[in-house]
Amino acid sequence: MSKPTLLVLAAGMASRYGSLKQMDGVGPAGEAIIDYSIYDAVRAGFGKVVFVIRSTFADSFKAAFPASRFGGKIEVEFVYQELDKLPKGFQAPAERVKPWGTNHAIMMGAEVINEPFAVINADDFYGREAFQTMADYLRGIGPEERGNYCMVGYKLANTLSDFGTVSRGECVVDEKGNLKGMTERLGIKRLESGKVVYEEMGHQVEIAPDTTVSMNMFGFTPDYLTHSERLFVDFLSKPETMANLKSEFYIAYAVNDLINSGEATMKVLTCNSQWFGVTYKEDKPDVEAKIRALIRQGEYPAKLW
Repeated sequence: MSKPTLLVLAAGMASRYGSLKQMDGVGPAGEAIIDYSIYDAVRAGFGKVVFVIRSTFADSFKAAFPASRFGGKIEVEFVYQELDKLPKGFQAPAERVKPWGTNHAIMMGAEVINEPFAVINADDFYGREAFQTMADYLRGIGPEERGNYCMVGYKLANTLSDFGTVSRGECVVDEKGNLKGMTERLGIKRLESGKVVYEEMGHQVEIAPDTTVSMNMFGFTPDYLTHSERLFVDFLSKPETMANLKSEFYIAYAVNDLINSGEATMKVLTCNSQWFGVTYKEDKPDVEAKIRALIRQGEYPAKLW
């Protein structure tokens, strides 16, 4: 049985953070959140990590995370998300600077992924149990199986920042634990009253704090990459896509289409791992404190590698 692969989305521009948070040290020995994700992936049984980066910072990223950093415990590949990596017949608007989004980033892995794979954000800390839960699911998928996807879901209230708004994928889950649909919610924040709201058409809409949301920890079979190519063409063919210089090909766009068409199912997995992340610079001290606490509890060594 082949080991699953971990695809790390690390091509974001981190405009709200002010620097490339993918490489920012948060551990006592300068480890980035990525380091903890790879450490958890190795002990969960992943065999390869694929970093999705951009050529503009490729040299510094590879210098920070060379294959040798991980002591030969996991195979390492690098792929590149660029604005001009588009299907034949399409061209990015000259004024566009923003990448094409998370699902476009996933598509960059097609050249090196041939086995079930997990997707994560570079700047999110998912926790050991989340990686073990995901790896166990992916290892249970047959070699020829298609459309049997999964995700790790989190409660919205546990994924907010005290320093600004966040974006999350709101999930609707059926009685069997399968995803029925996912909606990208923008501008989510907790008000002084304790209510949680998101922004929509200039208005604030209340959302339940215990709503299940996606933190972009997904599990896919390789056919997802083929489906994504077709759906990306559909996305680019819409006039509003090219007219909006910030339009993005979200994971939710592709997942919803495949679920609605019956081509795939997505099991929503749960676990007790603690999630945290760095959306804003002000989040960093809290992340550092939480990692130190996990080290004191024996969850991680003081020096990972």
